[in-house]
Amino acid sequence: MSTSPRRVRLLPARRVEVLAPSSWVDGNPALHQITDDVARPLEGRPGKGWWICFSVAFAALLNLGGMVTYLIANGIGVWGLNNSVGWAFDITNFVFWIGIGHAGTLISAILLLFRQQWRTSINRSAEAMTIFAVMCAGLFPAIHLGRPWDAFFIFPYPNQRGPLWPNFRSPLVWDVFAISTYLTISLVFWYLGMIPDLATLRDRAKDGIKKLIFRLFSLGWNGSHRTWARYETVSLVLAGLATPLVLSVHSIVSMDFATSVLPGWHTTIFPPYFVAGAIYSGFGMVLTLMVPLRKLLKLEEIVTMRHIDLMCKVTLATGSIVGYAYAMEYFIAWYSGNPYERWTFWHRLFGQYWYGGWAMLMFNALVPQLFWFKKVRHSLAAVFVVSILANIGMWFERFMIVVGSLYQDFVPGNWGYYKPTWVDVCTYVGTFGLFFTCFLLFIRFLPLIATTEVKGVTPQADPHHPLGGAKGKGGLHRAG
Repeated sequence: MSTSPRRVRLLPARRVEVLAPSSWVDGNPALHQITDDVARPLEGRPGKGWWICFSVAFAALLNLGGMVTYLIANGIGVWGLNNSVGWAFDITNFVFWIGIGHAGTLISAILLLFRQQWRTSINRSAEAMTIFAVMCAGLFPAIHLGRPWDAFFIFPYPNQRGPLWPNFRSPLVWDVFAISTYLTISLVFWYLGMIPDLATLRDRAKDGIKKLIFRLFSLGWNGSHRTWARYETVSLVLAGLATPLVLSVHSIVSMDFATSVLPGWHTTIFPPYFVAGAIYSGFGMVLTLMVPLRKLLKLEEIVTMRHIDLMCKVTLATGSIVGYAYAMEYFIAWYSGNPYERWTFWHRLFGQYWYGGWAMLMFNALVPQLFWFKKVRHSLAAVFVVSILANIGMWFERFMIVVGSLYQDFVPGNWGYYKPTWVDVCTYVGTFGLFFTCFLLFIRFLPLIATTEVKGVTPQADPHHPLGGAKGKGGLHRAG
């Protein structure tokens, strides 16, 4: 039995392209170049621009010291407080600065646990920002006591005061424990992450004093496999401890208000609403700092547009949550039928502080919606402006929550309009001096970027990347 041959039609071969994995560093720099780029601002003399910024910030810090001294000498009557508004700029600024500090812990802890590699270029600066913001926040409850030298009364240590003990049912006491824990964990996390980079600076230092300081604070780091294994284990443990703080700290701050019976405060939406707003304002501050710094310090290859784009998306998401919370607040105020709630929320938009209510809605709910557009997210000027507006809007939100519910309470005879005095304003401006003085000193003497973590997300560190391993530009053998 014979078989006839079949005709086989050969199809043209299709060209298959294998796309290289994306990198979080632009330009495929050599590993030693990353170290050089980050260490360069620390090894040379500061430029004229740094000195100008530091002089302005330090002048504002001196102003803060003068205002606090004047306040302690004369009492909190120098503020614009009255019988109705017992909390004003002091608590507004306290909540504002606590919110600023939330992005650092989110980037450092939560994104580390979820193995998000894009955190590596911005985590160090965000962690430093957290610490300095919490320092600014902790100042206000202390000076608001009127007698700051008696602040130790709130701590439950053995004493001879008899029945005079802190009321542990008060969220004001919870604030002390939450914020002190938050600051401690943030400091340890920040310092631990810097140890490998401090060892690198130790090896690069030529000045004997610098070498001694870096040797002391690098804790004998030798870069061995065992050292790295222990380092990563401790990092994960600290991340696990810090993650609940992102949710708990600002939730506890919100309970300063939510556990009261005042209209506009007594609501269960405050804890998630405050947390979302804190992350929104925190990422706004990260963008405000990193957009100019990446240009001034020539770090465009490390802090890329992909990082800016992702931070804009987080800002959009949290801003949308805040906008939803605003809508729910006004809806519940109307739906509940409570005349006091309706009065409070109506007057936030059309009362004596109408400008704050509209700024809050515009800058927090509407302006971040611009980040839906890729052109806006990739325009550094637009991102910088939106980030500043985000923090202005969040400050007005805290102001409206605090003052907007206090200046008109249940009894019209108690109503009183709050107007900040020059001491209020100068004290607030002075906290920016404290923040930026610390931040400028940080970028002058410590690495802004976590170089060891950035090197871990480069193509050279990935053996499966077409440019990885020894094939990459510089390769791992040039990690210098």
